Order: sequence, then structure tokens, then C-alpha cells
Amino acid sequence: MKKSHIFGIVIIAVAILVIVSTIGDSSTYTTFTVAQSMAKDGDRQDIHVVGQLTKDDQGNVQGISTGKDLVSFTFKMVDNDGKIETVFYNQPMPQDFTKSEQVVVIGSYKPNGLFVANKILLKCPSKYKEEQTI
Repeated sequence: MKKSHIFGIVIIAVAILVIVSTIGDSSTYTTFTVAQSMAKDGDRQDIHVVGQLTKDDQGNVQGISTGKDLVSFTFKMVDNDGKIETVFYNQPMPQDFTKSEQVVVIGSYKPNGLFVANKILLKCPSKYKEEQTI
């Protein structure tokens, strides 16, 4: 077997290992309860929690408070199991945050019991939904 063939096989094997390890690191959406249990087990990896912002009867978002520096804010979020949790985000509020249908927070629980998000993903209402005509 030629050295070039062996080199090619090694490169392909390394590429397969990288792909498999990347797939193993990809996370799935979970709930605050699962995220809390993972934090108690000492697992400090980022966790993806999906949910909605808490809203009042008129549909207004509740529980948002900006920090004194206006660079960070906290908000209340309801996960898919119905658990309401306060989330801290050390960045400015994303544009259209209060208009989002669903929110995905990527972060972890800190020892003080607060969920700290490193990243926020928003699912905003589609501007392109077909309107119903009567």
C-alpha cells in the first residue's frame, strides 16, 4: 500500500472522529428541572432550555428588569413543564425580545441557584404568515 493511501485513510479516520465527537456534544432542549439536577451533579456544561416569557392577561411580558448599568437584565420564563424560573443575561436585551413566541436560553445554574444564560435564541412571530381572508 502506498504512503499516500495510508495518509488518506488516516485523514478520513480523523475526520470521522471529529464528526462523531461533535455530534456527541450537541445538546437537546430540556427543562429547568433537568438543568437543576445536572447542576447538582456537578455538570457545568451549557444547557438549552426552551420556553415562553411570562405574560399577563393582556399579553404583556412580565418580570423583565434591567440592571443598573443597562447592560444586563433578568426575566421570568416558563419552560415546557410549566416551571417558572428567573433567568439572568449579562448582555443587553435582544431586539424584539418581548415579541418572541418562544425563547431558548443557553446557560447553566450557578451555585446560588440562579440560571445564568450565556446566549438567547428567539423564535419571533413570522412576518410572512398568510392572513386569513373572510
